[in-house]
Amino acid sequence: MQSENADAATKPAAAESDLGARIREFRLARKLTLRDLATRAATSPGFLSQLERGQVNASVGTLRRLCEELGVTLPDLFTDHHANGARILRKRDRPEIHVSDTSAKYLLSQKPLRNLEVYVAEFAPGGTAGEAYVHDDSQEILLVIAGSIVLELDGVMHHLEAGDSAEYRTSVPHTVHNQSTEPAELLWIVSPPTI
Repeated sequence: MQSENADAATKPAAAESDLGARIREFRLARKLTLRDLATRAATSPGFLSQLERGQVNASVGTLRRLCEELGVTLPDLFTDHHANGARILRKRDRPEIHVSDTSAKYLLSQKPLRNLEVYVAEFAPGGTAGEAYVHDDSQEILLVIAGSIVLELDGVMHHLEAGDSAEYRTSVPHTVHNQSTEPAELLWIVSPPTI
């Protein structure tokens, strides 16, 4: 473990104490204890506790290690993600998760406080999410926004129209097919996150 004595030498200013609160918020959102995060980031639980309470400063190296373990970027620690009450994501800026000639899947939920995943997916006529698959054991909700799809769930086919939804565990084999002649658009919500 690395000593943080140099970091603890000065008391942080008010803006820097917000940093500690953000680190704590990210840690709790990921269900990590002080000891878990401190061990992963090669620091001590005592130092991390003081940092979260705004009693000490941290080196850039320590902050980078914390960010890596929390799955956030250094700027995420200094940005007040609640400042405007909403985070806007333009359609053109959506991160692409899966794209093929007949389907596209885009992540809508953003870091740093992503306790669930929200996707929008577009399926051209004949488009598919591929073979049925399983991943982790999360709760998944699918809502058909436009068009119609066939949800294959544990080998059973379910025809869903615009406005219909389905809820299932991601540990159950599942996939989606657009067997219609019209495009389909879906909203997927997964909790807890699987990526």
